[in-house]
Amino acid sequence: MGTVALVRGTMTATVRRQRPRRLACWALMAVLLADQLALSDTLAVMSVDLGSESMKVAIVKPGVPMEIVLNKESRRKTPVIVTLKENERFFGDSAASMAIKSPKATLRYFQHLLGKQEDNPHVALYRARFPEHELGFDPQRQTVYFQISPQLQFSPEEVLGMVLNYSRSLAEDFAEQPIKDAVITVPAFFNQAERRAVLQAARMAGLKVLQLINDNTATALSYGVFRRKDINTTAQNIMFYDMGSGSTVCTIVTYQTVKTKEAGMQPQLQIRGVGFDRTLGGLEMELRLREHLAGLFNEQRKGQRVKDVRENPRAMAKLLREANRLKTVLSANADHMAQIEGLMDDVDFKAKVTRVEFEELCADLFERVARPVQQALQSAEMNLDEIEQVILVGGATRVPKVQEVLLKAVGKEELGKNINADEAAAMGAVYQAAALSKAFKVKPFIVRDAVIYPILVEFTREVEEEPGVHSLKHNRRVLFSRMGPYPQRKVITFNRYSHDFNFHVNYGDLGFLGPKDLRVFGSQNLTTVKLKGVGESFKKYPDYESKGIKAHFNLDESGVLSLDRVESVFETLVEDSPEEESTLTKLGNTISSLFGGGTTPDTKENGTDTIQEEEESPAEGSKDEPGEQVELKEETEAPVEDTSQPSPPEPKGDAAADGEKATDKENGGKSEAQKPNEKGEAESEGIPLAPEEEKKQKSARKQRMIEEVGVELVVLDLPDLSEDELAQSAQKLQDLTVRDLEKQEREKAANSLEAFIFETQDKLYQPEYQEVSTTEQREEISGKLSAASTWLEDEGFGATTVMLKEKLAELRKLCQGLFFRVEERKKWPERLSALDSLLNHSSMFLKGARLIPEMDQIFTEVEMTTLEKVINETWAWKNATMAEQAKLPTTEKPVLLSKDIEAKMMALDREVQYLLNKAKFTKPRPRPKDKNGTRAEPPLNASEQGEKVIRPPGRTEDAKPISEPEKETRSEPADTEPLELEGPGAESEQKEEPTEQKRTLKNDEL
Repeated sequence: MGTVALVRGTMTATVRRQRPRRLACWALMAVLLADQLALSDTLAVMSVDLGSESMKVAIVKPGVPMEIVLNKESRRKTPVIVTLKENERFFGDSAASMAIKSPKATLRYFQHLLGKQEDNPHVALYRARFPEHELGFDPQRQTVYFQISPQLQFSPEEVLGMVLNYSRSLAEDFAEQPIKDAVITVPAFFNQAERRAVLQAARMAGLKVLQLINDNTATALSYGVFRRKDINTTAQNIMFYDMGSGSTVCTIVTYQTVKTKEAGMQPQLQIRGVGFDRTLGGLEMELRLREHLAGLFNEQRKGQRVKDVRENPRAMAKLLREANRLKTVLSANADHMAQIEGLMDDVDFKAKVTRVEFEELCADLFERVARPVQQALQSAEMNLDEIEQVILVGGATRVPKVQEVLLKAVGKEELGKNINADEAAAMGAVYQAAALSKAFKVKPFIVRDAVIYPILVEFTREVEEEPGVHSLKHNRRVLFSRMGPYPQRKVITFNRYSHDFNFHVNYGDLGFLGPKDLRVFGSQNLTTVKLKGVGESFKKYPDYESKGIKAHFNLDESGVLSLDRVESVFETLVEDSPEEESTLTKLGNTISSLFGGGTTPDTKENGTDTIQEEEESPAEGSKDEPGEQVELKEETEAPVEDTSQPSPPEPKGDAAADGEKATDKENGGKSEAQKPNEKGEAESEGIPLAPEEEKKQKSARKQRMIEEVGVELVVLDLPDLSEDELAQSAQKLQDLTVRDLEKQEREKAANSLEAFIFETQDKLYQPEYQEVSTTEQREEISGKLSAASTWLEDEGFGATTVMLKEKLAELRKLCQGLFFRVEERKKWPERLSALDSLLNHSSMFLKGARLIPEMDQIFTEVEMTTLEKVINETWAWKNATMAEQAKLPTTEKPVLLSKDIEAKMMALDREVQYLLNKAKFTKPRPRPKDKNGTRAEPPLNASEQGEKVIRPPGRTEDAKPISEPEKETRSEPADTEPLELEGPGAESEQKEEPTEQKRTLKNDEL
């Protein structure tokens, strides 16, 4: 008993200790569930395919996989146009219609100014194309801004932020939930300044950018996702030729399946080659057509001494719109008639334009169609025979001449048109958004984008060529090579600096760009990095060996370069006695070494591809070879498992003069670290270690110290907006958004008031309203409505939203009684009919319940009496209320109300449902057997009671039947297990088996 009590006490104490833990677990689960429910309303992500002329928005939300968003006009494509006035803004199709009325305030193609300084040729080109826009100069950033009026001025980033904010509002209205995460497409040829400008615009709009994806990469991803089954281990090279409104990009993509550690074989796309033309597109064709139409109009009015149509911004906006339509029509027709009503000075314009004339106007443009193809092949180091298919993307590829020239250039039988040229990039970008979001799980599709512009590091240091003779030497090291993959992290190590110094991050060899493209490209210098604290770190660790100054660079998923940190690294040998090292420390060191966490030379060398700094600078733009002596390592591609990686070969000649010491030290450290391993292997085979060597092996270890170095960045290409300037721009856009919402709210209130006045005036003459109102009442309401209508016409333009809502509330209160009487009379027939039906069915149910025999009765007398009381009270209330209502005039408030009828019906239905549920779940009483042993009632079916047994004469029920000998077939082998049933009916089926066997024996007896 004492043992039992002790066990019980121990179990009770254990349960008590477990209860708080269980409560804590349940509380944690409840918190996590609440967080999930709170986040479930913001799970949607979006993509914006930001083109020069139009944009496409797509979303992914739970239950809606990859859907293009419809705008307010129910269109899948929205023009990238903004109209900015003093008190209002317009976007999309509304802004396009305002372009003719207010051409100066309507901004389009402003993406061409992103990341451009004032002296850029593209700025001059924009001024020539759209002379109606006044571009101001920002002396601080050397950029331009739109000067719409003395009070209104916006930078290109702010205008783009407005468009992104508008795209988010479209996506939120379509998804019916707030959205903040987005993937935005940018042209592949965007440089660092242009990409940073897009990110700043997104910050102004309050968007969290998951990635800036190149539009050609997004198109390739969309193509691959919908053809996943066709991708295998054999490489497939596909060329995408994308000619949009503003530019042309040709991309060579390789599709194949590769083996990954996490998910096995998965499809992958790799960008192999890219060629582009920044100004070749549909816009330039439309501008040529506009100029042609302007010349024709001037010829028609020649000799009338009128102004040139080119000096009229509104007329030129009309001509540009007609040129856009004409270009589209001529793609399918040989000729077409251009016509504009009231082009200028109320003079109509009409002229016939043929496709031949159009092709002659754009002859030099069509000659440039093949250049991006050659650039892409050259960058990919491929020829046309290796390209399996050429696929058209972009709206301008629908021009027949473009297809003709391109087909001749690629030498294929036909051009691929099996992709949605307008929506492919948006769909690929939203797939990437879902993959980057933590709320969705998509099938993996590896994307390896390529660096278009190489990036290198340049630095100058003092070298001693001869004793006593010092000179400065300029070094250049390629950081990210052309067509190299990204995202990628790299580390460059400076081994010969012990004091503060500077280095520069610039673009590499841009010889593949022409002279015009180089001028458009802008500054080739990115950043000057000034390091502070290098000398102090050396003073802090004088007894340590320097491993160099390591600068960590990151080229992220958006293709934006950043310097994460700069560190000064030192190492030294620390002697520890074996006795001081505990067992746990040894175990921790062993586990760390197994998982790459140790600080041994082996682990360090395997973790990064280390290349020592060399004296002679390699050829600019060359790819990093394993034997190069620049200490440049890729953090992302660190092979951890492979511990047998050979050391890089030593450089030849003077190139390794200064780097030999570091190389020898590292190699020596590696060899020393390998010797104990070899001896350890020998010991395991039976060869013992010398005690002194074993002591040396255990007593020395390397200790690494890392000191952060201060960094000052001087941006050279285009200064970024400061945090204060970004906050001011974001607040500026937010104020405009609030103003637009207030304007929409006021317009909604004014429209509601006006609609109420007109609808009510019309209702006063309808028979159903005249029946329940007197002439005086209708005249009073009509007078108030007329006064409100007059006030709205005279003073409504200056009225605030609150005043409009108050006026509407006053009129509704005046008409409330009239509307209530009409609505009640409309509801009476349906409600009374339902009440009568319920009363009749309830009475029939009660009558049937009273007819149930006493032995089978399941309802008590109190329950039936209660139901009868409710039925009688409902009948009495109905008759009395209807009689009272008949005495009242129709112009007074009725006493028979629809809500009272519904309340009576609910009370009666509740009583009936209670009795029905009781009858449904009550088990029938067992029936007594008669003297003959038979049941009072026959069985319901033969399957439940078994087959009927007919006894022979003279045999009673108590007589036992003759047992039949057991058959061998009934015995089952021991190794055969029956199928276990886990459903609710498993036990009942097993219990019924003996009964069935017993009944079978009775039948056999017969």
